[in-house]
Amino acid sequence: MSLFKEKKSRVEKKSICIRKKKIETKHTRTSLLFGEENFSKLAKSRVLLFGVGGVGSFTLDCLYRSGVENITVVDFDIYDITNLNRQLGSDGNIGKYKVEALKKIYPKIEIQNRKATIEFIENFDFSNFDLVLDAIDDIPVKVAIAQRVSFKLISSMGSAKQIDPTKIEITSIWKTEYDPFAKRVRAELRKSKFQGDFQVVFSKAEREGSEKGSFVGVTGSFGLALCSEAIQTIGTK
Repeated sequence: MSLFKEKKSRVEKKSICIRKKKIETKHTRTSLLFGEENFSKLAKSRVLLFGVGGVGSFTLDCLYRSGVENITVVDFDIYDITNLNRQLGSDGNIGKYKVEALKKIYPKIEIQNRKATIEFIENFDFSNFDLVLDAIDDIPVKVAIAQRVSFKLISSMGSAKQIDPTKIEITSIWKTEYDPFAKRVRAELRKSKFQGDFQVVFSKAEREGSEKGSFVGVTGSFGLALCSEAIQTIGTK
């Protein structure tokens, strides 16, 4: 091969490599894992997320990075200094509304700066959403959400007072165990005559420390587990 042809061959190979790189996107690796059909489902899905604290902020980040960008977030809270140990979006945003700060990080999301009360849930239009994710810690409101949309709900149970994320599991609300928060949720569901079922993220880990103690290794893992279950659920629809 002549020197000219050898150089031309190198240029052509380099050009092909450049063209291949150009067609890659931030979702290329996700699409390769899930397959084009399932990734298309993610891109088209409409998800409603209640709460963007220690659990919900990781759920939001995971969904958004995975190609689910049609997300509506409901949260009324303001970042305070105690949020810095576990909540994505809290850095540099103390005193600001969480949803407004997160909108700047995840510009395609829709936000509702509203407190999720029982009245709000009872009057909310859930029909526009394929999946509802509950990452709040208000038990009466969690029950109200389950009463409305258990058939398309995934809920997070108690993530506080834990150090070991390897004990996290996903199962029916009725099959949870060793989780004091889930026990209270089950009791309130029975009291409200709830007859349905839904999947939850919970943990069998031993509870430690004070009532408000939290560790990002666990709360973040809860959020990622919630996201993973959501993505798998969307993929099977």
